[in-house]
Order: sequence, then structure tokens, then C-alpha cells
Amino acid sequence: MTLTPLNTLITQQEALALIEFAIAQSQADGIFVSLSASETALSRFSENQISQNVRKNTFSLTVISYFGKRSASASTTELEREAIAATVKRAEDLARIAPEDPEWVELLPKQTYSDRLPAFDQATATLSPLKKGEIIQQVCSLSKDAGVNGSGTLSTKTSLNAIGNSAGLRGCDRTTEADFSFTARIDNGSSWNRCTAWSINQLPITELTEQVINRAIASRNPQTIEPGDYTVILEPSAMASLVFWVIWNLDARAADEGRSFMSRSDDTGKPIGNKVGEKLFNPIVQVQRNPAHPLLQGGRFFSSGLSNENLDIIKDGVPQTLSYSRYWAKEQDKKPTGSLSPIVMTGSDQTVTDLIASTERGILVSRAWYVRYVNPRTLEVTGMTRDGTFLIEDGKISHPIKNLRFNQCLPEMLKNVVAVSQAKRCGSSVIPGCKVENFHFSSITDSI
Repeated sequence: MTLTPLNTLITQQEALALIEFAIAQSQADGIFVSLSASETALSRFSENQISQNVRKNTFSLTVISYFGKRSASASTTELEREAIAATVKRAEDLARIAPEDPEWVELLPKQTYSDRLPAFDQATATLSPLKKGEIIQQVCSLSKDAGVNGSGTLSTKTSLNAIGNSAGLRGCDRTTEADFSFTARIDNGSSWNRCTAWSINQLPITELTEQVINRAIASRNPQTIEPGDYTVILEPSAMASLVFWVIWNLDARAADEGRSFMSRSDDTGKPIGNKVGEKLFNPIVQVQRNPAHPLLQGGRFFSSGLSNENLDIIKDGVPQTLSYSRYWAKEQDKKPTGSLSPIVMTGSDQTVTDLIASTERGILVSRAWYVRYVNPRTLEVTGMTRDGTFLIEDGKISHPIKNLRFNQCLPEMLKNVVAVSQAKRCGSSVIPGCKVENFHFSSITDSI
């Protein structure tokens, strides 16, 4: 019997060699090549038993060829050099007949990236199916012993990203990630939580499982309260689901063209710039792009080739910058920023329990679910609470309540943040729990 290797990802040297080969095949005025490879292992469990175990290895190489202001792309999922050469030729054939791009920008010149190395954990990259099964078995045993129905996922991912162009740009990073998600259901009670890290050994799986089980048991038989404006304690996962919308909407072009909550207009409604530098939020709100944060330690560059370096986004409640593409930065005589991610929102030394203790009457929100636009221009969104919502009275959790639908203007939410807790990693962001005043709930929902 032959065992499949636990990690078959190509090396950084092999990736850069393929980039060099593709560039050498080019007959175009310019060429940009990007390569991504990943190995993902996912295990699912439900009804307190493992139900699925899959492993997937993916590879993709994309070529963009340029003739003047004409360009076209082609991709391949094959590693053989003949396939890569054919992909380069296909991109060139398409580029020759493509229309000129009115938003064309020249190839990005060679960049200097940070000397730091993204986090790569060998134990995560080589985690065996047997070890994952043992972890899930422990989670399911805890669920069964507590009388709850446990379900969730445990996954690991090893990624490699490489880029290069004919102007001398080169870059290659590899990273690892581990993620655990757990839901506990009992009668009409439910709870959920998730933890993500760059190492499987950093996931507090047992601790999180026990917390979710206890929260699910405590959430049974929820009572009804009237919708309205409440002080809320948004746990980090719930806050992450909302603040993401604010940062994602900090787009410079949308703001300058009058399509964003960051737009400024004259008396006739004509766009006259953006609100960068204006005090829009509570001074306690501090947000950075910080891929080097100890909990993240992510990649050093974006897929475009721009450097992913530390950047102040919101400081003392004042937006410091917007997201500028290379084209719009050139139009506005600004420096291109790339994406404003990963998000790191500054927390404090307080716990969520401390935020609850400081609240005379309010609502604890464990999770914000199915968040969608109501008005993109003002950034009003709607969504629902889920998986454990509780009334707070006299600084303590009083009892579970039925889930509520919220309609909330998110810039107003950040204006009404009055306290933050310790920050934790939520997916690819680092976010604290937040105490927010005058959070608007519009109706009761039947969700659990």
C-alpha cells in the first residue's frame, strides 16, 4: 500500500521558476503572471459524529499579456511547461484583438516587500486525517455528554502565491491557516462560535466547545421583548460581521463619484470629494491594515503586486485613507493602496464580561447573521441576531430573548461605540467586542 504524501504543494523555488519560464515565453510588449497553489483539508461533523473528510489540491497560473493598451488573460491548471507556454500564446492571441482599455495603467515596476516571513506552520501543513479525527471525536464526546447536538467543521489550508512581470516584479509567499467552527443545539436553544489561527496548535478547541455548549443550554426558552433602540454588546464575531462592511465601502472612486457614505456633495448634490480627515466616528474607534499582526502574520503583497504594508485606516475616529486602485490613484494624484485588509481594530484590556457589567440594560448579541444592504449610499444594512441573544439587566445576563432583526446605519454604529473589549482573531480580521448605544432593532424573527 502506498500512502499519499500529506503535503504536495509546490515549493517557492518551483513556483518562481514557473513564473520565469512563462515570462521568457512572452512575445508581447508586457506580461504579468500570477500563480496560486493550495492544499485544503476539511472535516465536517454533525449529530455528534464525523460526516465528511475531504482533501483538495489546486493549482492555477494566470497570464495577462499587453500590446500597448490592449490586454487579455488566459489561465491553466496544469503544471507542465507545454501547457504554460500554450497559455501564454493564448493570452497574446486574445490581446492582439482586444479593444484598448480606457483605464489602462503601465506594468507595476519592481517592488520592495517587507523582510518578514508570513507564518507557515509545518504541523498545520502536515496534520493527518487521523489527528483531525481524534480532535473531532473529543468535541463530539463533549457534546454528547452535555446532551446537545454538536456540528461544525475543522479545516486546514496551506497556500502559496507567486507573482512576476516583465518589468522586474517578483514575489512569493506561503502561509498556513487552521479553522474550527462549532454549533450546539438543544431544544430551542442554540449557540455558535469560530476560531481561526495560522497554527492548528493555537486553536482553543476544547475551551471554545465548552463555552458554546454552555451558551446553547443557557439560550433555551427565549422570551420576547419589544423591538427598538438598545445598548448592545456585540461579541467579536458579531462585530466582525458588521465592521467589515464599513471598511469594504471605503473605496476612493465610489466616494469621489458620489456613490458612498464617504462622499461629500454641494448644495445641488454634485460630488465635491470625500470625507477623509473628518471626525465621523467615536475617538475610541481605531482601525489599521496590519498583515504583520501576531495573530495574522499574513502575506506581504496583494494579487496586483502592490505591497501589503501597515496602514492607518481610522485613527481616533477619523478616516485616514480610502482604498485607491492604481488607475484611480493616478487619476487623483494619490498613492495606490491596494485592499484595506486584513483589518485590525484596536481593543482594550477589558473582557466582554466587563462590558456587560457596565451595562444597566441592553442586549448581548453573539452573532450577526445574513447582513445585507438596505441603502448602499448611507451604508444602512439589515440582518438578524442568531445563536444566543440575551437581555442584560443591572450588569448581568438576565435571560435569553427571541432573535431580532436589525436595521442599522453602520457609520452611526461606529459613532455610537462607547467601549471595546480585548481583540481576537475572527476569520482574517482581528476585532474586539464592542458596546454600542442606540442600536436599532426593527422586528422579532423566528430564527433560532
